[in-house]
Amino acid sequence: MAKYPVVVYGASGYTGMLTMDWLIDQNIPFTAVARNAKRAQEMMAQRVVRLESATYEIIEAEHNVESLSAAFKGAKVVCNTVGPFVNFGLTTVEAALKAGCHHIDTTGEQSYVRQVREQFGELYRQAGLLVSPSLSYMFSFSEIAAELALETPGIDVLETAALCRGPRDVAGVSLGSAASIFELFHREQFYLWENKLVQHPATASFNIVDPNFMQPVFCLPWGGTSLPIYFEHDPRVRACTSAVGFYDNNVMPMVHGLSQKWEAEYKHLSKEQQDAVVKSLVEATTPSMPPRERTTLQRSVDIAIGRGHLAAVRATVHGVTPYISTGALQAAAAIRLLDDDTNKVGFASGSKAFGHRYLLGFLEERGLARATVTKL
Repeated sequence: MAKYPVVVYGASGYTGMLTMDWLIDQNIPFTAVARNAKRAQEMMAQRVVRLESATYEIIEAEHNVESLSAAFKGAKVVCNTVGPFVNFGLTTVEAALKAGCHHIDTTGEQSYVRQVREQFGELYRQAGLLVSPSLSYMFSFSEIAAELALETPGIDVLETAALCRGPRDVAGVSLGSAASIFELFHREQFYLWENKLVQHPATASFNIVDPNFMQPVFCLPWGGTSLPIYFEHDPRVRACTSAVGFYDNNVMPMVHGLSQKWEAEYKHLSKEQQDAVVKSLVEATTPSMPPRERTTLQRSVDIAIGRGHLAAVRATVHGVTPYISTGALQAAAAIRLLDDDTNKVGFASGSKAFGHRYLLGFLEERGLARATVTKL
């Protein structure tokens, strides 16, 4: 049973520890939940900033509903960072509901987000609780940009892109991110068109031209992202397409090549065989936890172009240190939930639950983002 109001599940993982950094910064006591408490304590001692001044505990739990719900009980908010979420996420969502906790997480894995909405959205609403996937840099920044664009009257079509100055190779991302990336190979990916989800071709890609860059940026649908799901039933939006790209290296073409190889060689294998392929890819590309980000290296530009009958607008959110920003977004959400201050219960995005202006302001005040809006 949790002694403190916020649970961080995935305590020995890269993003989990950055979330704890921000909870400590905001003076929020937390319960760290991990499968191996000893390893979690060792990793936290090495990586969590200001841990010596934190109020926290560590609970060991198996990854099943019974064990996790027992660990979460007594808390108010679960921050879940354990992925790939298509494999592990629903168990945690169910456990948080059973324990009477709000559930927020960090992934935009589209098939998982849809499952959360369909299987748990109404159950969370009835319980007066929020379940909000993808409260993280790669999806919240783009959604903030989209919401800024939607402030212009008449906008009903959105195109968004998360353009990062990323790692020199996939080994520069966290283990959980790498696993999620490769899981995308055998999942459907959708965009929103005329209020319906339409499947991207397996080989879909984009060359995005943006005035922030001299060269077009090669991007992928990245599983479709969570944005088409969040806007699917939004009366303001008819269409939404999202993309992700690294603007200064060849990671995306490499990932695109692997996805084409998957279609040609692995698509028709059994799930067990596909899981083994994904596991080998993750182990080959992500041998260790990456170092803490630096603002001089990890930078991002998220854009949303909004169009209407005659209206057109471009909203841009410049950011730094995406993983650190993810921890900040988790803390920002926890603060509001601890105060029972949410616009929505049930299934909702971070921007709809807390307000995009609140999330943007939290990031701007801490030097993690700035936004501009230009009428076109």
